[in-house]
Amino acid sequence: MVGVISSPPPSSFFYTNFSYHNTNPKLSFVRRISVKRRHRVLASVPDPAEGAKVEYTPWLVAGLGNPGNKYYGTRHNVGFEMVDSIAREVGITLNTIQSKALLGIGSIGSVPILLVKPQTFMNFSGESIGQLAAYYQVPLRHILLSYDEMSLPNGILRLSQKGGHGHHNGVKNVIEHLDGCRDFPRLCIGVGNPPGQMDMRAFLLQKFSWKEREQVDEALEQGVDAVRTLVLRGFNASINRFNLAQKYKFHKV
Repeated sequence: MVGVISSPPPSSFFYTNFSYHNTNPKLSFVRRISVKRRHRVLASVPDPAEGAKVEYTPWLVAGLGNPGNKYYGTRHNVGFEMVDSIAREVGITLNTIQSKALLGIGSIGSVPILLVKPQTFMNFSGESIGQLAAYYQVPLRHILLSYDEMSLPNGILRLSQKGGHGHHNGVKNVIEHLDGCRDFPRLCIGVGNPPGQMDMRAFLLQKFSWKEREQVDEALEQGVDAVRTLVLRGFNASINRFNLAQKYKFHKV
């Protein structure tokens, strides 16, 4: 059953903050704040050092895509698929509608996780992500965006701490709704380039071939492990090794 949380008044609303006693996270309503159309998030801070303790600040993991059966399984929707894969593996149900997004709340280990699939269509994804980041007080360094990337070969993943929008309209809109900040993590999923003179939009709205689908499914499994490592340990040597292994995944020596 899907629950619905109504949108807050434009001037103010209660947002949910994660508070902690020792290592046990819980949800509690804390105070009323004013929110403008674009939502300011907390500034980024240095990443945890190798071997540092787990940071119990919540993560918002958002996948970009288009809602509806028409777009299911297309290249442009692999961000949605990554969120679905994480949800299955860690046992989170996406059963709430909030801020024009499908939302699931749970944890990886003891770290609180928000899984988000904006339902605004790709080019307006930031409307949901900006509001949710402000509502749940998620710092910029813990907003992980997952989306399709044509500059990467099909089935290749890349985890990065920050970046530009790379002419991806969904990412561009997210940046706009995070006050122009670009310093948030990305999990890019390679879908390759259009063949010949094929139109880019037509290519992205196509479904994968059998071989491509096999590569993407494998990438989604590896992506879940990468996200789990990132959430529990931050950007460290394990993530660097992951990116290196992905870069040469299809190269035979």
